[in-house]
Amino acid sequence: MKSRSQFDVSQKRTIGLINQPIVLFWLMLTLFGAMVGRLFWLQILEGSFYRKLSDENRIRLVARPPIRGRLLDRNGTVLADNRLAYSLSIQPRLVRKKEWPVLRDRLSKFLYIPKKTLESRYRNGIQTDPYRITLARDLKTDQVLRFKEQELILEGAQVDLELLRYYPYGTLASHSLGYTQPITQSEFQFLKQKGYEIRDRIGRTGVEAAYESHLRGAWGGEMLEVDAAGLVQRSLGFKPPVAGKDLVLTIDLNLQIAAEKALADKSAGAVVVLDPRSGAIRAMASRPTYDPNFFSKAFTSQKEYNDLFLSPRLPLFSRAINAYDPGSTWKPVTGMAGMESGKFPSDVRLKTTSCIKYGSHCFHEHNGEGFGIIGYEDALRFSSNTFFYQVGVGAGPKALYDAAIKLGFASLTGIEIGYEESKGLVGNEEWAATGRGWGEPGTTPWIPEDMASASIGQAVVQITPLQLARAYAVFANGGYLVTPHLAEQSIDWTSSERRTKVDIKPSTLRTLRRGLLKVVQSGTGASLNLNFPDLPPVAGKTGTAEDSTGGSDHAWFVCFAPYEASEIVIVAFAQNTPGGGSVHALPMARSILQVWNKSRTD
Repeated sequence: MKSRSQFDVSQKRTIGLINQPIVLFWLMLTLFGAMVGRLFWLQILEGSFYRKLSDENRIRLVARPPIRGRLLDRNGTVLADNRLAYSLSIQPRLVRKKEWPVLRDRLSKFLYIPKKTLESRYRNGIQTDPYRITLARDLKTDQVLRFKEQELILEGAQVDLELLRYYPYGTLASHSLGYTQPITQSEFQFLKQKGYEIRDRIGRTGVEAAYESHLRGAWGGEMLEVDAAGLVQRSLGFKPPVAGKDLVLTIDLNLQIAAEKALADKSAGAVVVLDPRSGAIRAMASRPTYDPNFFSKAFTSQKEYNDLFLSPRLPLFSRAINAYDPGSTWKPVTGMAGMESGKFPSDVRLKTTSCIKYGSHCFHEHNGEGFGIIGYEDALRFSSNTFFYQVGVGAGPKALYDAAIKLGFASLTGIEIGYEESKGLVGNEEWAATGRGWGEPGTTPWIPEDMASASIGQAVVQITPLQLARAYAVFANGGYLVTPHLAEQSIDWTSSERRTKVDIKPSTLRTLRRGLLKVVQSGTGASLNLNFPDLPPVAGKTGTAEDSTGGSDHAWFVCFAPYEASEIVIVAFAQNTPGGGSVHALPMARSILQVWNKSRTD
């Protein structure tokens, strides 16, 4: 007879055998449930993600960059074009750090690029660009062919076709045209929403930046199906890139060349050539200059960048749209203030003398003795200081400021590259009361000496060569303030929206025009006519300005022609070039007038 303990053991074994299928069932059910749950998670919840990964392994997208629109002068001559170039790059996400040395050595061996160069560019790139590192640019044809031959063992590296900006005339009009550069990582974060790729280039300055959306076009590409070895099986679709649009500029190549030559022997300066009827810019040059092809170079050293960006000569700085003391070229503005205020009508005659005292300073006549009793026309012809001291101080700062504003000073001109432009300065009582931009409010009041200086364009007046050209266009075209522009873009630039009638008395305009004509006929600008028999009547003004920043004098000359129906305004500016506007700036304008006159008589 079995003991109780033996019975209990036997019973437990029986129950265990009975429960075994149940445990196995629940174990299988749990495993099956886990599998179903995993499949549900993979297929339903994360299906799109894994399908994308699968497609990335199976499908390759070959991006095709757009061709950037060309920049053309007004006659169709190409000023900015594109050239094809091959570059070698890697995508860091496809090349693990431990794999890089092997890939580097292979690239060096097959493409004859020094290992040190590849390593240096890899290390610099890995810190700045997590998407793509460019290892070499402007590959030669044989390098591209060798890469294609060995492509299967160079996984992670690729050869890209790039379109680089090319400026066939080098430094010509560089400040107006501008340049392009690759977009930065920070820029890409918001530009990618506009269709940009990490390898894109963008207009940085000048017309290239102002008309970026017009010039850039849109990317295209081809979807290719590949096998496990990376071999192409078939094309899944092709979207052609959309080329950017060409842009016809208002610039006249011959006049631009003439402007650049006029500046060639100057250490610094600017030239602006403007059509006073519409505001079209025919030439705009600045010196020192730079070659925008610099920014399309394969690689540039830090020294090369420093020589350009940190140069004390400031070659990237456009003198044409930055402000300087205008000197006597400002006197027509003072004349306009006097006549428009009613205090000094157009027929007024004033006694000039060797010196007039304002405040604690005696303001001298430039010839040391005066010109007798004269009116506006002779005051402009002789460029009398003491005549315009009397007019400016007598009319007051408000009258001078109002006249300046009417002529477009102390504001942006409206040119497309206005983001690079200076507004300049026309000092007045309110400006002085607020601290003149450097002092505490109430500590720098307007004084009589300020008004005398302002009357002849010194110290408290700063204007740009482009602003001066725009103001003299008012005298040239019969009283209209135009909008300077570098591209027509099917816009009516003579509409009332872009060419506004200046509130100026006809008598004021006639008097100023006659005075400016006398300057060239028999005044300080008379040398313009020497050995120039077929020159049509020209009106203009010379200017010699003290540099309020402490440098040598500036030389200016501004003119418009033909006098009766003007087609051209020229501003010539030689920065820190002592000797006078008639000596240095006038010959610059004269050489440009010769080219212009020849083109209209041919």
